[in-house]
Amino acid sequence: MNVIGQEDYNRLRPLSYRGADVFVLAFSLVSRASYENVLKKWIPELQHYSPGVPVVLVGTKLDLREDKHYLADHPGLVPVTTAQGEELRKQIGAAYYIECSSKTQQVC
Repeated sequence: MNVIGQEDYNRLRPLSYRGADVFVLAFSLVSRASYENVLKKWIPELQHYSPGVPVVLVGTKLDLREDKHYLADHPGLVPVTTAQGEELRKQIGAAYYIECSSKTQQVC
């Protein structure tokens, strides 16, 4: 069985960037770590390997942001707001910011 490790994946992933016309960077609206990784990990990597390629920023799991049951099951969770997503879009220079839910098919 051949299993690729995280280190190997980190090394191979940039090979798939060549020739990209646009990058879609997605983060979870109910995960601060996911949101913060856009700026800490993904933007530096994309700027290094594919400078100048446009980015579309997407906040996912929109349905969970105001789901009372989900929020009750995750005490202390502070969802990412639309304003914070827009601010991140400006900060990274993304062309667009979209919020969506695959569960409800809602797109904003």
